[in-house]
Amino acid sequence: MIPKLTYHLSFPNPADASKEGIVAYGGDLSPSRLMMAYRLGIFPWYSKGDPILWWSPDPRLILELDEFKISRSLRKKIPQFEVRFDSAFSQVIRECSAAPRRGQKGSWILPEMIEAYETLHALGYAHSVEAYQNGMLVGGLYGVSVGRVFCGESMFAKVSDASKVAFAVLIEHLRSWGYSFIDCQVPTNHLKSLGAKEVSREHFLERLKKTVEQIDENHWNLSNI
Repeated sequence: MIPKLTYHLSFPNPADASKEGIVAYGGDLSPSRLMMAYRLGIFPWYSKGDPILWWSPDPRLILELDEFKISRSLRKKIPQFEVRFDSAFSQVIRECSAAPRRGQKGSWILPEMIEAYETLHALGYAHSVEAYQNGMLVGGLYGVSVGRVFCGESMFAKVSDASKVAFAVLIEHLRSWGYSFIDCQVPTNHLKSLGAKEVSREHFLERLKKTVEQIDENHWNLSNI
């Protein structure tokens, strides 16, 4: 049986998740619950009409910052974009929600999810990276910073390689800020092609726990951009 969350602010042990990776269902998307979830290696992911589902999949996809694979062609494209940080979070998350996904009907980035992550952004936990051309937003991504880990949520591109450029520039800055790795959550061939790898849930939770214990939440540093 998958546990149901109550008003009490707590989660079951993610190591006890179901075979599919579901830790629990129910609860809410309050900032306190969301940040508790991320610190424990849990994230929300569900469809319209379903209860909130909380996940900690096994295996987990992570990207070690030094293992990011950037092609020569992508490196050449970086100067074609202006990359900004936290300049248009609300627009980015809405573009991610509206972006068509192969094999998916609709989006899991529902209105209540958008509202919840906009609140996290206002509190300094959720962040966006934007790629512009001629002053127009053409790609980007958003995620949550916890300890020395950036938890990637979604990305979009209206111009070829726009989101990849934003991702590449993000990695460059995460390295300089002392981050450990990127949590890519669920394995995809696209992210694997960029250097991401599958690790066991146990390995991921151990790494996450160490980085969260070592440093506070305010490691995202825009002062040197």
